[in-house]
Amino acid sequence: MTVTLADVAARARVSPATVSRVLNGNYPVAESTRERVLRAVDELDYVLNGPASSLAAATSDLVGVLVNDIADPFFGIMASAAQSAIGEGASGRGGGEKLAVVCNTGGSPARELTYLTLLQRQRAAAVILMGGSLEDPGHLAATAGKLAKLAEAGTRVVLCGRPPVPGDANAAALAFDNRTGAQRLTEHLLGLGHRRIGYAAGPADRTTTRHRLEGHRAALAEAGVAEGPTVHGAYDREAGYTATAELLARDPDLTAVVAANDTVALGVCAALRERGLDIPGDVSVAGFDDLPFSVDAVPALTTVRLPLHEAGIRAGRLAMGTEEPLAGGVETVPGELVVRGSTGRPRG
Repeated sequence: MTVTLADVAARARVSPATVSRVLNGNYPVAESTRERVLRAVDELDYVLNGPASSLAAATSDLVGVLVNDIADPFFGIMASAAQSAIGEGASGRGGGEKLAVVCNTGGSPARELTYLTLLQRQRAAAVILMGGSLEDPGHLAATAGKLAKLAEAGTRVVLCGRPPVPGDANAAALAFDNRTGAQRLTEHLLGLGHRRIGYAAGPADRTTTRHRLEGHRAALAEAGVAEGPTVHGAYDREAGYTATAELLARDPDLTAVVAANDTVALGVCAALRERGLDIPGDVSVAGFDDLPFSVDAVPALTTVRLPLHEAGIRAGRLAMGTEEPLAGGVETVPGELVVRGSTGRPRG
């Protein structure tokens, strides 16, 4: 049964005119009302019917780029590179470039699904999802369903820095090898002689967090070294700062801390310096991603370099069809260990 605009209005408890205003964005609507309408659109999987539905996705000028946080350089670098690639040789119905729209989900799974529904409604030419995904079976199933519908309509779907969605064979995926990168990082610390290593991890429900932790733990297990304390938090500086206090409370004799990413590592370094601890003399610190500021930190951060710009370019080209995905649709993108001044041998 086809879902109508009136059905959405009834679910959201507003008038059809209000639904139209929200979806077209051509009239001010209270934020609470807007959220209610978008939630109804998502729950009912509403897609515009009528003349617009006859337009094939390949003729659309719209490309959606979904990120968790555009203010995070990890996402900003990839999104900027993807937008450049989308504009390389793309042409829209009027002969101009495609319109790349960055959709900032704020890490909200509901918002991610809503954006996918709205991009389906707009017959987007392509959709790029960037960064790790939420490890929730219900959300993964819902995401796979959304991506399948997009693909059925002719929309190219690309995952960048994100593992394939279980049950979905329609997307081309550029998956960062977070496990191996994290394993090499911890092996580096073990090779320096560290045996008491804390971990300032990212959110526990994210694929990136799990994969990096698995690599860290694999290195410890292979070396026969007991796992140190782990504290989960956001992928930001404040989380690293807060985690450091807990890590040291749980093991005051830590000689190294591995951070979820470079931004978290900055918070770890700040907290250690406040306590009068030298980096790396007293405690070594390592990050992940090799964001632009990492080389300018004091001391410069040891980290794992991910080719964020290159991955963004590839994602944009895959989205535009100017490059073809590898056989099977999944490509593993390796990281590179970069050793700098923030890690050294433990004292004594």
